[in-house]
Amino acid sequence: MSTTSPPQEGKRKTFDLYRAVWRWHFYAGLLVLPFMITLAITGGLYLFKDELDALIHADVKRVAVQEATLPPSTLVSAALTAHPGTAVKFTDPATPKSSAEITVNTASGERLAVYVNPYTANVLGALDDRGTVMWTVRYLHSLKYFGPTARKLIEIAGGWATLLVLTGIYLWWPRRKGKGGVISVRGKPKSRVFWRDLHAVLGIFVGGFIVFLAITGMPWSGVWGAQVNQWANGNNFGYPSGVRVEVPMSEARLNAQSPTNWSLEQAQIPESTQGPGQATSIGLDGAVAIFDELGLHHGYAVSLPTTETGVYTGSVYPNDLSQQRVVHLDQYSGERLIDMSYSDYGPLGRWLEFGINVHMGQQFGLANQLLFLTVCVAIILLAVSAAVMWWKRRPSRAMGVPPLPADKRVFRGLIAILAIGGLIFPLVGASLIVMLLLDWLIVRPLQERRLVNQPR
Repeated sequence: MSTTSPPQEGKRKTFDLYRAVWRWHFYAGLLVLPFMITLAITGGLYLFKDELDALIHADVKRVAVQEATLPPSTLVSAALTAHPGTAVKFTDPATPKSSAEITVNTASGERLAVYVNPYTANVLGALDDRGTVMWTVRYLHSLKYFGPTARKLIEIAGGWATLLVLTGIYLWWPRRKGKGGVISVRGKPKSRVFWRDLHAVLGIFVGGFIVFLAITGMPWSGVWGAQVNQWANGNNFGYPSGVRVEVPMSEARLNAQSPTNWSLEQAQIPESTQGPGQATSIGLDGAVAIFDELGLHHGYAVSLPTTETGVYTGSVYPNDLSQQRVVHLDQYSGERLIDMSYSDYGPLGRWLEFGINVHMGQQFGLANQLLFLTVCVAIILLAVSAAVMWWKRRPSRAMGVPPLPADKRVFRGLIAILAIGGLIFPLVGASLIVMLLLDWLIVRPLQERRLVNQPR
């Protein structure tokens, strides 16, 4: 027969639940915070990609404005004279002060971005294709720099970051009178309470943004992102449902040809059909004239046909989602084979593209950039405060994992909730099982042994 009174029993259960949540908050932080510091630094830089690229690569990207630009074919010829090979893409100058960019597969096997003054056809210089500083930052942020296997960590990090925020809200939730550690920071930097309060207050103010960034970053993940991409766009050659694709289609994919948005990564490229009396191509100048007439946003890229069935593809993904557009032209007739924009995406595709655009700091201009830069700085401070707090609390010669609850049954409900998340995000579920095994087989026995050996 229990001698514990109902109020005491309730307090004990609450305390046990707090310990269980604290324990998993610690594990989530252990897994995610180092990763989040890297994402925050690279993400904060990438928010200002256009500004930083224009500054860092001003010698090849900026030109003096003159009266009239030269035909695109003239600019391509100048690029090929400087770097012999095959031109595969022409990028229209985004502004009057921007250079034109011609992508060349050189005779030596390199793939170069050659920058040409659109007014004089002077070649300003060349870089490796996607070799700017901001492309490197982007590849580091998405882990594409480390190959396809590493990109799967995005899904794991996103799931555990969400768990980190949810458990953090529970730990932050006010249980006593006073505002210390709730909306204000107590103490001074030398004290642990200062770092605890700083961590809690920062976390509650940016937690929602962290979850938003985690969810909108999931489309780039290796498993979940690929499945949702297929679900959002169906099996209609990788295009959103409703887009007319009753034309011959090749096996080539749009993302292999030119950088594209998430929704069109798997979109197949149509083929040109050479009809009677159509022995010659309309040429780059003719294709650009059509794209200009169709009103593509300046800065669009034109992928050039390299085979008899190839097409001219004009694609542009500006900050304004309504201006996103991809148009494929038959290289002989100039006919529009596929013409689609943001409004053609399905509901899920539009929602995800909007979230991605906000994630990248593009949707609401400078305000969007500054807001998420603040969030990135806050994430770094969260990680630093967590590390300092752990260092001040940790016991000697131990990891400092939060203590076990007296009643292990409190883990059941918590694990059930985590399991639901694991079913939605498979890689998160797999990592959860690994952590449960490590906790059960290694960490718990060590803690219990340490308690038994403590002097009484």
